[in-house]
Amino acid sequence: MLARVAEESGWSPRFAFMTMMSAGIAELGLLLSSPAVVIGAMLISPLMNPILGFGFSLALFDFRELRRSLKALAIGAVAAVTFTALLVLASPLQAPTAEIVARTRPNLFDLAVALFAALAGTFAIIRGRGDTIVGVAIATALMPPLAVVGYGIATRNAPVGMGAFALFVTNFITIALSATVMARFYGFGHYLSRRQGWLQTILLTLVFVVMAIPLGVSLNRIGREAVATSQARSLLSDRFGSAARVTQLDIDFTARPIVVRAVVITPRRSMQKTHAIQAALARTLGRPVRLNLDQILLGAGADALAAQREELRQAGEAPNTAAQRVTDLANSVALITGIAPDAVTIDRDHHRAVAAAALLPGATVATYRALEQRAAEQSEDWDVVIVPPQGPLPPIIFADGADTLDARARDAVAASAWAAHRWNVGSLAVPALPADGATPSRPTLAQRRALAVAALLLQAGIAAEPAPPAGRQFSLTPVAGNAP
Repeated sequence: MLARVAEESGWSPRFAFMTMMSAGIAELGLLLSSPAVVIGAMLISPLMNPILGFGFSLALFDFRELRRSLKALAIGAVAAVTFTALLVLASPLQAPTAEIVARTRPNLFDLAVALFAALAGTFAIIRGRGDTIVGVAIATALMPPLAVVGYGIATRNAPVGMGAFALFVTNFITIALSATVMARFYGFGHYLSRRQGWLQTILLTLVFVVMAIPLGVSLNRIGREAVATSQARSLLSDRFGSAARVTQLDIDFTARPIVVRAVVITPRRSMQKTHAIQAALARTLGRPVRLNLDQILLGAGADALAAQREELRQAGEAPNTAAQRVTDLANSVALITGIAPDAVTIDRDHHRAVAAAALLPGATVATYRALEQRAAEQSEDWDVVIVPPQGPLPPIIFADGADTLDARARDAVAASAWAAHRWNVGSLAVPALPADGATPSRPTLAQRRALAVAALLLQAGIAAEPAPPAGRQFSLTPVAGNAP
């Protein structure tokens, strides 16, 4: 059994190939937001083997096997991140999906999944049923976080990449330490390995302790957040009374101050002032709080409350869903534009989300336009408006000797008009456009091209202003101070 663990925990060309294939499948599943494809990636992921080998080497105080397992894991992780980053760069789909966002912050359930998977995997190997480790990999979810790290690197989105890396490290430490404890429980001690010196024994013990520190920190943070959530819910329930119901409670612990979003269905007589609840929450949690509280008021009296019981049930579902959708929308738009969720302007009345995008390295006006279209497709009945940073408009390329616009040139004009609308600019300067806008009796090639571009801009609601010819480079520029 130990020979099999050692054989499967080391690096090999097959291990590297399967790791990259699993990473590629996981990345595609994440970009398509397809849980079935992500599960398929977990089924063939070989990363579980070196992690379990690492855990057994700790139990056996086998320094040589420890190095082999860590080397395999490091090579596999680097290969997976590099391959997925290249895949994202080559993919037209780069907007964060729900599957990606779900793997940006570890929580208590992630720890529980990793713990149970490690215990089941170690038990299967010890009992001679190692083939079932493939099924355990489904629950472990080691590869999808690494794929999200590659996505974060490719899109220059540090919060996404760091959050996913934290999830991977949390799972790795939990699995390795659980495997060590399980192996020791079944009697696999250091006496089964070759003779070890005291220095190696001390080093391996220190590795165990050092690995336990970040896991303890993570557990402490998760525990404190769970307690804070419970305290917030209890405070709201006490303030509004037994006749009310807290149907939705979300706390963003990463914000400064922390943001508490709550929806409470309450009789009119139990209505509370938001600022008073916010102050009470701040005292209870011991930190600054910003409260977004929606109170759904019902008629007063027991008879009215009983008559509206069915409405209470239905209303309890709708606000929870609607509020969660708004939160998800703000997070998604923030990830796309590289800004904080609080910087996204949400207009609930008109179902409109507006965000001024940060300057993303290598991004063009066409890039921001594509991101807006992607976000709009995912937001259903919400309008998403992304304002790109000020920058050059895309060049309009004509075929040699042609004065008509092909599909690529039309798309460049459309992107320029889109940017003008987002910048609140009413007109664009078109090189070689005749001063009066009329077609000359014998127009030059540049003038014919300019008139064709001006006609498309007019259809998009943007006026065209004449500008001097600019040589072979045909691009538009905003006209300052000419807002609609």
